[in-house]
Amino acid sequence: MLKKYGIIGFFWLGYFRIRTKLLFRNARLIRFPFRIRGRRLVVVGKGFTTGFNCRIDAFDLKKSNAALITIGENVQINDFVHIGAVEKIIIKDNVLIASKVFITDHNHGNYSGAYQDSPKSTPSSRPIISKPVVIESNVWIGEFVSVLPGVTIGEGSVIGTMSAVVRDIPPYSIAVGAPAKVIKKFDFKKNEWIPVEGS
Repeated sequence: MLKKYGIIGFFWLGYFRIRTKLLFRNARLIRFPFRIRGRRLVVVGKGFTTGFNCRIDAFDLKKSNAALITIGENVQINDFVHIGAVEKIIIKDNVLIASKVFITDHNHGNYSGAYQDSPKSTPSSRPIISKPVVIESNVWIGEFVSVLPGVTIGEGSVIGTMSAVVRDIPPYSIAVGAPAKVIKKFDFKKNEWIPVEGS
């Protein structure tokens, strides 16, 4: 480990591990700076690991006192990941999230359906609209991805870099683009990723 990190890196690693245990007892390693609001509304499983400058925000607007962000076991988020919840975000086991990813279950204002907010109103005055987000186990999310309200990403899926996930992604799929579109699905009989027709 000393060879891998060097003397100074080894010192910082030890320091981060001590601070990690004070913040989340069962986490593996949190690299600081790490910003968290609503700590009591965030549940973290064993083996949670972060990069630098991650931010987790849990705002209990409904005063439910229930967990708003639940992170499963062996989840790794890299540098500058931002996760924000007012209703529910669930990230299941063994999820790997690259740097600069944004995951949110809410938005300022409503832009579809019977009632829609006017663009003449100030964005900060518009009501907070939310829908739960679920990221199933074994998902890999690439760099600069945005995962938006109401989305479920199915088990074993891959989200390509710079994608915007605005609708559900089925299990065992590769999705890319803005909005993210499925381009491959895994065929368990052939044991390979098969391109989706028309993608």
